[in-house]
Amino acid sequence: MMRSTNESKLTGFILWGFSDYPHLRKVFFVIILILYLLTIFGNTTIILVSRLESKLHTPMYFFLSHLSFLDICFTSSVIPQLLVNLWDPMKNITYGGCVVQLYVSLALGSTECVLLAVMSYDRYIAICRPLHYTVLVHPRLCMALASLAWLSGVVTTLVQSTLTLQLPFCGHHQVDHFICEVPVLIKLACVDTTFNEAELFVASIIFLIVPVSIILVSYGYIAQAVLGIKSASGRKKAFGTCSSHLMVVIIFYGTIIFMYLQPAKSRSKDQGKFVSLFYTVVTPMLNPLIYTLRNKEVKWALKKVLGKILGINFT
Repeated sequence: MMRSTNESKLTGFILWGFSDYPHLRKVFFVIILILYLLTIFGNTTIILVSRLESKLHTPMYFFLSHLSFLDICFTSSVIPQLLVNLWDPMKNITYGGCVVQLYVSLALGSTECVLLAVMSYDRYIAICRPLHYTVLVHPRLCMALASLAWLSGVVTTLVQSTLTLQLPFCGHHQVDHFICEVPVLIKLACVDTTFNEAELFVASIIFLIVPVSIILVSYGYIAQAVLGIKSASGRKKAFGTCSSHLMVVIIFYGTIIFMYLQPAKSRSKDQGKFVSLFYTVVTPMLNPLIYTLRNKEVKWALKKVLGKILGINFT
């Protein structure tokens, strides 16, 4: 595909995305559309079941509902534009559309980083201090922690996105990516970006390394507590309550850290695209599957809710 265009007439950016694979365009479209629909359906199901089943009105599922809502919003800020561009030969996105996508996706992604750390704290209290769980993790604290996660996402996107959009692009509107995100736009700038790269690195430390450290410490204490349980069934139950969250953490942070902490020059352009595709499309779809398939409480509640709706008694 020819990339020559009259840039003086552009009012936005061109997201080339996966234009290097024209023979796979329809395949990408179908696969991504299916994954997006599964993401919406799965996460909506988690939210509804957590709301409708009174036994799931606990801090763990309160945070899980926030995570599901985050995933729905995050994918919806990226995937519809990607699907349009897979069919549109011009692959344009308006400047305003790029700005909205940048602010919203970064806010939601940063919020999820903090929320996963909050969820690990919840699991730590539940396993290590079960007798004090209801006292320590009370509804007001849950609301405060969830609000902190959302507020941190808003603050970081107001800083990072604003600083990024202050950069002059000097007519460089062709983005070799499928999403408007900070590392990609910094590479597009025609001035020295040392300050922006340093700011991005510091923000990545705060929103990636610090939450991961909190999670690792929490699960270190959890592992110690689980190994101290004498009953095999007790150890299995305790491990089951944490394994789902740990799997989500590994998948999410692994791809995000690869994208934001690896030097841009050390990875190929296709690596960045497919890693971004994984944490914007695949990970949000996997979250409800992981939490439902590995969680007996969610599966039981789902059967109960479906039974009430369909008038069927699942046994």
